[in-house]
Amino acid sequence: MSFTAFILDVVTDTIYPARITIENGLYKKVTPITINENSTLDVKGLMIPGFIDSHIHIESSMITPAQFAKIAVRHGTTAVVCDPHEIGNVLGIEGIEAMIDNANKVPFNFYFAAPSCVPATPFETSGATLGPDDIEYLLQKDEIVALGEMMNYPGVINGDEEVIRKLDLAKKYGKPIDGHAPLVSREDLDKYLAQGISTDHECSNILEALEKKVKGMKIMVRDGSSAMDMEGLFNIDDGRRALEYEGALNLLFRDIFENKIYSPLFDFIVSDDKHPNDLIKGHLNASVKKAVSLGIDILKAIHMVTINPGYHYNLNCGAIVEGAQADYVIVDSIYDCNILATYVGGECVFDGENVLFDVPEFESKNTMNVSKKTPEDFEIYYDGDECEVNVIECTDGDLLTKKTTAKLPVKDGVVQTDIRHDVLKIAVVERYGGNTVANGFIKGFGMKKGAIASSIAHDSHNIIVVGYNSDRMAKAVNKVIENKGGIAIYSVDFEDSLPLPIAGLMSNEDAYEVAEKLGDLHEMVKALGCQLEAPFMTMAFMALLVIPSIKISDKGLFDGDSFEFMDVIRN
Repeated sequence: MSFTAFILDVVTDTIYPARITIENGLYKKVTPITINENSTLDVKGLMIPGFIDSHIHIESSMITPAQFAKIAVRHGTTAVVCDPHEIGNVLGIEGIEAMIDNANKVPFNFYFAAPSCVPATPFETSGATLGPDDIEYLLQKDEIVALGEMMNYPGVINGDEEVIRKLDLAKKYGKPIDGHAPLVSREDLDKYLAQGISTDHECSNILEALEKKVKGMKIMVRDGSSAMDMEGLFNIDDGRRALEYEGALNLLFRDIFENKIYSPLFDFIVSDDKHPNDLIKGHLNASVKKAVSLGIDILKAIHMVTINPGYHYNLNCGAIVEGAQADYVIVDSIYDCNILATYVGGECVFDGENVLFDVPEFESKNTMNVSKKTPEDFEIYYDGDECEVNVIECTDGDLLTKKTTAKLPVKDGVVQTDIRHDVLKIAVVERYGGNTVANGFIKGFGMKKGAIASSIAHDSHNIIVVGYNSDRMAKAVNKVIENKGGIAIYSVDFEDSLPLPIAGLMSNEDAYEVAEKLGDLHEMVKALGCQLEAPFMTMAFMALLVIPSIKISDKGLFDGDSFEFMDVIRN
């Protein structure tokens, strides 16, 4: 196949007319041509490399890899580097291989990272454990291009033997190591980086990104459904404060901040976790536009989703160059970036209106090994009229939480919620056969009644529930169990659910159907008084112990700063 088009050359940052010849899915020839005012090119629009999301968990989209590909190509995405640690925590190697098998059945480039932390910590119960031998098995697979995010940063810093073995295996097989180091700084960051960890997607402010960049990390800017860090990282005022307070960085980055050119600080734009209701609206195409609106140069923004991830992960895509895989997108213009068509391996997979491939089913089994719950399972008892409790305080759009306290009334020996001050109950139900329940309190959801529950609870994916009272919490949890996984909402006024029977994480339905049901549930949660933008995703991260400062697992309330359990009741 041979044709002429204007192309964006991300190697030289130029746009020029060229004749492109594609054979066996690869660019055989890319030859610049001369045109005049009477010339007509074969392609109407601009040809640019297909977009690459270099850090995403497909399971968070609640749809299968094949269904994800079907929606992603509509937005110009042709490749992802996905870390399947969500399904890995539920089903181990079996789940990861099922993801790879499903991904291989559609014309889309799925690259995988071997999950480094299954489970993320020893302070929770997961459905599987991946040791060094499992990691070595995965790293030898062609589809595995990296070691997934090393979330156990205390293990790295303190030289945990098993953690170091996993890192050494990645080096043995020449695979880059992704990082996860929220607020890790100074000597601890030095120890973390000394193990060869090369990226980080947890920077939430520019000072944090500056230190990590100076020390050699490649910085991922996250633009997901719950964690939206782009605004904070591209904030000019924060950059100026960085210059003012960090004298050691002053000379190196003065020009960047004074001229408002932030692009050199950042290497990738990633989704990390993207809910289906956001995914149907846009993927990296929307993130690129957002980056430009915040001051990033358009060419550098495109680099972050094409050539940069292609080079870093040794992928044969990300640029229109001879020998690379012919993955490209036709857009109306470089600035508007509206997708007119998407090609994978030289074949059209989206013609501007329709996706041109079918999607197979993902076979699933029941992963809910848990009994129905009663209201008593969610009670916290205290002998007295009032008690002081530790409380998780969450913030919309931020995975970091704060430690706070509250004084709560006690009625008939049971500690009560306080909806006037937004103190609700939160609990995690172990779903892998242990049947244990850990209870606590949370602030930030704003719900005045009812309860919401989900089998998506990062990263071990036990059942998590937030509610006004124990009866509603039990009913919401039991609906999740009946559905073999998913999301449920229960109140005296209404109840509804979204079944996610594939590992309790995903559905075989397409993104639009799942998004519609999720949208209905979001509206119901708002009717309960919650104003969080993504309440179910926010709730899911309340169980992720490796993000400070306070979280909860099936084993109890957890202090993410000291990395140890803490009491719910303070006195």
